[in-house]
Amino acid sequence: MQTPEFLKPKVLTVTQLNHYVKSLFESDPHLVNVFVTGEISNLKKHYASGHIYFSLKDKGGIINSVMFRGNAMGLRFSPEEGMKVIVRGRVSLYEQSGSYQLYVDDMQPDGIGALTQAYEQLKKKLEKLGLFDSRHKKPIPKFPKAVGVITSATGAAVQDIRNVLTRRFPSVDIVLCPVQVQGDRAAEQLVEAVNTFNEYDCADVIIIGRGGGSIEDLWAFNDENLAYAIYACNIPVISAVGHETDFTICDFVSDLRAPTPSAAAELAVPDREELFSYYSAQQQYISSMIDAKISQARKKLSDFNASVLRNSPEKRILSIEQNLVYLSKVISNSVNNKFVSSDEHIKKLGAKLEALNPISVLRRGYAVAEKNENIVNSIKELKVGDKIKLTLKDGYVNTVVSEK
Repeated sequence: MQTPEFLKPKVLTVTQLNHYVKSLFESDPHLVNVFVTGEISNLKKHYASGHIYFSLKDKGGIINSVMFRGNAMGLRFSPEEGMKVIVRGRVSLYEQSGSYQLYVDDMQPDGIGALTQAYEQLKKKLEKLGLFDSRHKKPIPKFPKAVGVITSATGAAVQDIRNVLTRRFPSVDIVLCPVQVQGDRAAEQLVEAVNTFNEYDCADVIIIGRGGGSIEDLWAFNDENLAYAIYACNIPVISAVGHETDFTICDFVSDLRAPTPSAAAELAVPDREELFSYYSAQQQYISSMIDAKISQARKKLSDFNASVLRNSPEKRILSIEQNLVYLSKVISNSVNNKFVSSDEHIKKLGAKLEALNPISVLRRGYAVAEKNENIVNSIKELKVGDKIKLTLKDGYVNTVVSEK
């Protein structure tokens, strides 16, 4: 008996079989929109095409996956090797290889939101590049002439900033650059505003920020290009995004973070009343210091005058004159005493000399005999016939010894 034609086995080509199996996958309502959780492995990002190829795995299995460029561009975070994710997509067959795979339309980190994951990834990247390093932080000027404000023109933040600035430091100029602070064009406008201030140098310090909100509302301040613009800005930037518990990339890269827009305005300018009190106290301090210096100078001058008087040439000359007069009297008295003493001594000597004077002896009747101009002391020195000279008190006579 011949087998009917419709019951005979049909021979298919590989392409036909794969196409048929693919149609089965794509016609199954459970596989056209499926959510799958797993760990990313074998991650490959094709930068030329923008497609992302990877595998999802758990303890019991693995499935090849692909996310095409159009969907990958919408990711708020960057997939990483080993990251646990939840993906949404469809299961289909890749006919060329005959293997089935998961075509991913959306991806979220498992256990943490996509925005939070993207924030942590960008923060880690920029920190590694040194954009948060304190060495690059510029000091906030103490007395700015102009404060630039980058925020929404209609929000509460700009009013808070304006009120605080005018109250604390009325002389400061406020240069407002209105921007969107959330939405698709917010990040672009924020970057443009920072670059404009930097290009025209029209402020001494910049306040950038907005009021509070969810992470989605504040997301424009987590933009990577905004971080680079703030880092490259020559003007110091104060970040004032959200409330005290909100942190953005803008906070970390700015030169100073303020918990609120009002606090940013307080940090940007000094308080006029505090300045008045400070400078009043300084004035009193300086006045007291000046008075003390003047008193010290007067005392020094008085001491100097007294020293001059004590050591003046006139006084020294007068002292020398007085000493000279005294010494003159001492010398005069000494000379006079010496004269008197010498006179008495001379008189005594005169008396002694007078007593010993031969003339005086001769006056008493004595005579001096000389032989050949030598005084004769003894008769033994004479013989008869010697010529001798006899000196008397009133003259001399020559005689001859006639006998002895």
